[in-house]
Amino acid sequence: MLMSFTVKQTQQLSSNHGLLSLRGALLTLAILTLLSFTFLSLKYSTPSPQISVAKLVNPEVKDRNDEEEGGEELSDIYHSPRVFKLNYAEMMEKFKVYIYPDGDPKTFYQTPRKLTGKYASEGYFFQNIRESRFRTLDPDQAHLFFIPISCHKMRGKGTSYDNMTIIVQNYVEGLIAKYPYWNRTLGADHFFVTCHDVGVRATEGLPFLIKNTIRAVCSPSYDVGFIPHKDVALPQVLQPFALPAGGNDIENRTNLGFWAGHRNSKIRVILARVWENDTELDISNNRISRATGHLVYQKRFYKTKFCICPGGSQVNSARIADSIHYGCIPVILSNYYDLPFNDIIDWRKFAVVLKESDVYQLKQILKNISHAEFVSLHNNLVKIQKHFQWNTPPISYDAFHMVMYDLWLRHFTIKY
Repeated sequence: MLMSFTVKQTQQLSSNHGLLSLRGALLTLAILTLLSFTFLSLKYSTPSPQISVAKLVNPEVKDRNDEEEGGEELSDIYHSPRVFKLNYAEMMEKFKVYIYPDGDPKTFYQTPRKLTGKYASEGYFFQNIRESRFRTLDPDQAHLFFIPISCHKMRGKGTSYDNMTIIVQNYVEGLIAKYPYWNRTLGADHFFVTCHDVGVRATEGLPFLIKNTIRAVCSPSYDVGFIPHKDVALPQVLQPFALPAGGNDIENRTNLGFWAGHRNSKIRVILARVWENDTELDISNNRISRATGHLVYQKRFYKTKFCICPGGSQVNSARIADSIHYGCIPVILSNYYDLPFNDIIDWRKFAVVLKESDVYQLKQILKNISHAEFVSLHNNLVKIQKHFQWNTPPISYDAFHMVMYDLWLRHFTIKY
């Protein structure tokens, strides 16, 4: 009886020991699995550009980039200063763009219409890309492919919108038939540039071009098909500037706010109607006549703290770049504007960004900004002026390089 009990007890203990061993093994496996998932989660939750750039950036390129920046530390006007600086260095070392050679330069291809006027950004890009280090003559080395067609040039030759659409379609379809590169991604690694609203209208009739390619446009409005994570907002810059850059001149800025222009949009009509007779806001219903004096319009920027920038016929306005150049804090009045370089720089550090409905409280909003806040906005504005300046040849961190950086970021999302 005792022996029988002992045998049963031994068997039960052995069974319990086996069960405990099984539970222990399962617990150990669960802990190891949890640790593995935790490691992978931490690894892939870190922004990939930081990891890859830190390993891949050539030290010589990084040092050269530091020299170009004058050894100055990037400030918090950038969303991620360190990531921007490292990614920018990698872009300067590696980024390559192939420009399709097809098309007669005397018509609508390869060369811009001009480098002046409010659509000069398109012209500068066409010229800068050719004289930059990013161009490659070997398509197998290219990260992106540039479709060099200028709708602004078409408009200058009097081409109708319907004919523009046909011309663009024939040109792109010709590239698709002649080269193998489009079909690898259905055009996702291709881009075109247009600063004239004509270019947007001329290409809207080509869904495959709008949907697939990267569009660099001066009118990046959410309500007309602009896709922020795919497309690029091109700064509309009226060059050459009539007067030197402003900045570090706060004591001269005694006027609260300024705007002068045509009533060619709903928001401009409201702005003029509500504020044109105000004694503190300098709001003019029409452009300032040259008869009033030489460069009177431009000189107003030097004397003003805040320059009002409502959209016109399109959501964008060259007045924003004018304000930045002359050292006047831009006040953006728009509901759908994807501001240039918005994913790189924090506009609220150097501009006042408002909804159109805020126009009725505009003066009070501006008066509520303290002097210390104004000084901070102004100082930050001076720091980003270089990003809204086109040069030929291009200069590091200028408008061309910032557009290229936006394109560089977008190429990472393309899968072959």
